[in-house]
Amino acid sequence: MEFKITNDYCKRVWQDVSARYADQGHFLQAVGLVLETISPVVAKMPELEKYAVLERLVEPERVIMFRVPWTDDKGKPHVNRGFRVQFNSAIGPYKGGLRFSPEVGLDVLKFLGFEQILKNSLTTLPMGGGKGGSDFDPHGKSDAEVMRFCQSFMTELQRHIGADTDVPAGDKGVGGREVAWMFGQYKRLRNEYTGVLTGKGLEFGGSLVRPEATGYGLIYFADCMLKQVGDTLEGKTAIVSGDGNVAQFATEKLIQLGAKVLTLSDSSGYIYDEEGIDQKKLEYVKKFRAKKEKIDAYVKKYPKAKFYKGQKPWGVKADLAFPCATQDEIYLEDAKKMVENKVKLVAEGANMPTRAEAIEFFQKKGVKFAPGKASNAGGVAVSGLEMSQNSERLSWSFEEVDAKLKEIMTNIHDNAWNTAKKYATEGDYVAGANIAGFVKVAKAMVAQGLV
Repeated sequence: MEFKITNDYCKRVWQDVSARYADQGHFLQAVGLVLETISPVVAKMPELEKYAVLERLVEPERVIMFRVPWTDDKGKPHVNRGFRVQFNSAIGPYKGGLRFSPEVGLDVLKFLGFEQILKNSLTTLPMGGGKGGSDFDPHGKSDAEVMRFCQSFMTELQRHIGADTDVPAGDKGVGGREVAWMFGQYKRLRNEYTGVLTGKGLEFGGSLVRPEATGYGLIYFADCMLKQVGDTLEGKTAIVSGDGNVAQFATEKLIQLGAKVLTLSDSSGYIYDEEGIDQKKLEYVKKFRAKKEKIDAYVKKYPKAKFYKGQKPWGVKADLAFPCATQDEIYLEDAKKMVENKVKLVAEGANMPTRAEAIEFFQKKGVKFAPGKASNAGGVAVSGLEMSQNSERLSWSFEEVDAKLKEIMTNIHDNAWNTAKKYATEGDYVAGANIAGFVKVAKAMVAQGLV
């Protein structure tokens, strides 16, 4: 894995961390990209090396690993692994989602937690970076089995979190149902009612716009990118991957702003609707997705659409692309197809769905590219707003939260754009987002001393 790291201090830290964690590819890609892009500003801040800021930045403050025993409906016991990576608390309590999925391990969670540090910093809200979860797979499990697992998971996790310590949220495999069960168990064990989890139901401290936040925020960011060069979303065609929460609400906002969405996907393949996915069709997607049906259910209802089994949508001709499924969706060969098809903008709705070599190719070919730590920060931004509402014991209207979300995403865009113009190449959102997020955290770490 090669990165163009120009600063000697950054090089030394990269050599150390890449040797120490040679088996953690996802984590190393995230660290390498950050060290590559922050090199210019690190060279101008000699106090960072004095206080070992980079060495501390790439090491979690705490990694918690535990067993999660649970019993299935037949009475058979199972044991999964649970994790919480509390990465950095320089600017606020640890904040980041919980993921239930077989691929969960330290590599994936350290990459996600590391990215979360800078993402949370960009929102300007007082939140540190963390991530957690389990290798438990909720697919095919009954409600009772998932509930028992969530309660067992929280029985241990509750020792390590709190409203002013660490505030988890949902992520892949963890929706409102799972958050509610974990919140109930936390309340039961701790005998306290606090905003210790976000993504809760509206009846018990949740925030309006939280389900929509990541998808809406993604499109608000993309809209800012286009406006920056005198363009708009109106009349553009878009390819979207995924069919979950982020993809659904990104599609919804694209429709509202006049774009035409051509694709959605899941692990089985993708659907292509030449006529476009309108709001009525999207509502159908939401219904069958809630029933855990696969994406090919779409073509059964709308036979003019086509289903491409086992394929990704990146070969479809479009103006805009929004990877919203999971990490490692777009490889170099996918990027080449997209450039051939005249894709002008790629904005990440998932966490690091684009491989480093694909990002480099997009930038070399003049494709506007938004990294997830900037463009998908809407979810954690509204989680931060939920924390504020919980602390004040009040709730805001949908319009109020949506306006705050749009303002935050606009500010993230402008900060990334202006920072790139100052330290790197104008329009390089990867460098701009990394540097802007890093500087705030680094200054806080220096101010707080060697801790």
